[in-house]
Amino acid sequence: MPVALAGQVPASFEIKSANLPLVALLLKSTDLTQLSAEWQQRFGDIPDFFDNDPLVLDLSLLGSDEVDLDFSALLALLRNHRLTPIAFKGGSESLALGALAAGLVAAADAKAVKTPAPRVETVVQQVVHEVVREVQVQSLGTPSALVIDKPLRSGQQVYAKGRDLVVLAMVNPGAEVIADGHIHVYAPLRGKAIAGAKGNAEARIFALSMEPQLISIAGVYRTTDSPLSADIWGKATQIRLEGGSTDGKLLLEPIKP
Repeated sequence: MPVALAGQVPASFEIKSANLPLVALLLKSTDLTQLSAEWQQRFGDIPDFFDNDPLVLDLSLLGSDEVDLDFSALLALLRNHRLTPIAFKGGSESLALGALAAGLVAAADAKAVKTPAPRVETVVQQVVHEVVREVQVQSLGTPSALVIDKPLRSGQQVYAKGRDLVVLAMVNPGAEVIADGHIHVYAPLRGKAIAGAKGNAEARIFALSMEPQLISIAGVYRTTDSPLSADIWGKATQIRLEGGSTDGKLLLEPIKP
């Protein structure tokens, strides 16, 4: 007959489930020289863009068993850019064996998720650096926006990590505004604006006067090489991404009163 035994709770530990926010890197090539060059082009001006974020390598686009990938060199490259590779998903059997040998764990169920848009708050707490006033209020776990209320000059750069960016003054040519969420510029936008910097394809860019050198959402970008139409240039405009970050396109729409 079955015997019921009294349960005992260990005094020294507990095991609980946990959720860990991860960065996912969809690898499209095994050419690490090209990867390094393009990474430098994308993030070279913002070396602290990542903060030792845990990362999952997505190998699903690398194809057959004949593909060879130097995992030791790849992981060293990513760690050099302040990322911490911990797992992998997808790829061939040989790539999986190489990833396991490099110390990565299999995470077949890992999925990229859309981050919710941060809520804008309006309580100014302190001045950061020369031009930044940062909003810090309690908001039920939702990050507040980073608020800039003075003009950004050429060479200045502001990054709103994990939240929206609100700029209340002009973004001059040569200045750069970056956010993981939306970017709102309640003044002329004449520099560079990069929204959804960590891949949030739902992010948008808003400006009262759209005159940018570069605009980008989730890695899809457009420069002055493609001039804006007359009904957009210098006008109140919103920019959104249609079709996702892989094959999407930027849509520029006038904001009508």
